[in-house]
Amino acid sequence: MVQNTSLRNIVSTLLIAYYLLNNRTSSVFANATMFRQAFRMIKYDRASNERNAIPALNIMDTALSWYRLDDGVMGGQSQTTHSSSQETGALDFKGEINTSGGGFTSIRSKIANGLPADAIAIRLTLTGDGKTYKLMLSDGSASRMGSISWQADIPTEADGREQTVTIRLSDLKPSSGPRKINLADVKPLIAAEMKEIGVMLSLKLSDGSDNPKETFGEGIFDFTLKVLSIEPVSSLDN
Repeated sequence: MVQNTSLRNIVSTLLIAYYLLNNRTSSVFANATMFRQAFRMIKYDRASNERNAIPALNIMDTALSWYRLDDGVMGGQSQTTHSSSQETGALDFKGEINTSGGGFTSIRSKIANGLPADAIAIRLTLTGDGKTYKLMLSDGSASRMGSISWQADIPTEADGREQTVTIRLSDLKPSSGPRKINLADVKPLIAAEMKEIGVMLSLKLSDGSDNPKETFGEGIFDFTLKVLSIEPVSSLDN
């Protein structure tokens, strides 16, 4: 945690210095906004989020524990308030998006043993709110600079009806946040190496294009998604 906090402090200081050097005529309001964003970045405690992960759902015989990762990590103001249903064990992913200085929320869980080697898809049962979310998979090192996560869009129904969505692993797209990647340099997704799974609501879709306001929102708005089950699939015949 100390190392991560120190790195955030250095990055925040450099961002402030760069901004001030290149915006000497900026208004007091703009400078104050920049400082508040840097302060939120420094204050954001990802390590605490991981320590307070909430148990919900299973992949095969592996119990999952979910922690939140919001745009506060980059100084944003969005918030996740996820929970687990004591009755059903379902995962409730909800909160508030604030597109001022950010625009994403997510929940993630480690998969201790990775996905089954023969998995070719992920099947989710869920109820949504009409927004388009994203499924994410990674090798668990997604916090490192330049690391890759694999993403696919999850459109949901606005009326909250229960849906079963099957996403082929071959349909997931590699992403490294805002950094552009050369697809030729990305090695293929290997199921057994996927050690983290997540669900995200973001202003960007899995292909990097904008998530339309009709399936995302604008300004400050609430969201809610309930995940009832997550299942790796080795055959699409059933």
